Amino acid sequence: MDNNKSTTDELKAIRKIMEESSRFLSLSGLSGIFAGSFAIAGAIIAHFLILNSSTLNYEEYFRNVAGSEGSALRIKLIMDALCVLVLSVASSLYFSARKAKKAGKSLWTPVSKRLLINMIVPLVTGGFLSVILILQNDSHLIIPVLLIFYGLSLVGAGKFTYGEVFYLGLCEIITGLGAVLIPGFGLLFWVFGFGILHIIYGLSMYRKYEA
Repeated sequence: MDNNKSTTDELKAIRKIMEESSRFLSLSGLSGIFAGSFAIAGAIIAHFLILNSSTLNYEEYFRNVAGSEGSALRIKLIMDALCVLVLSVASSLYFSARKAKKAGKSLWTPVSKRLLINMIVPLVTGGFLSVILILQNDSHLIIPVLLIFYGLSLVGAGKFTYGEVFYLGLCEIITGLGAVLIPGFGLLFWVFGFGILHIIYGLSMYRKYEA
């Protein structure tokens, strides 16, 4: 009986070592919560301070804005989105580094490098496509593109970390496709995709792996 228990414990230890060597497990649920909060805050700033709009249909809103004024508004919206991105990345790095340090692990490992590469390719592609859309004055497609390519990056990264990341990626892709099908309400899809989904994911991850 003791031999069977010892063998089972050894197998569990081996499985844990193999899992830690092949998957990046320092992602913190708190980074998802903060990223979602930043995204919602950015959307509130965009709606009430930048656009000062009483309508949620932004395609219709921009049709009623003069050329130079519309360009200025788009630049402000891009700056708002970049601030959200910087804060989200910074919080993700901070909480992941803190979790790795608490577990006595390194944040920068061969697995984290592969995860980063799998995320960067779709993200950079989506970024360049967004720039092209801006230059072609198709800015109503930017949020759908960002959601879809961000979702693709998470799907690609999911095999190197927690399985929840993969499913979050699928949800982001579906949200992006919904934003294409229902044009003009991109900011609402931004709030749901980058805000609410991130917060739900972060809370789930934190309760499951950190609490």
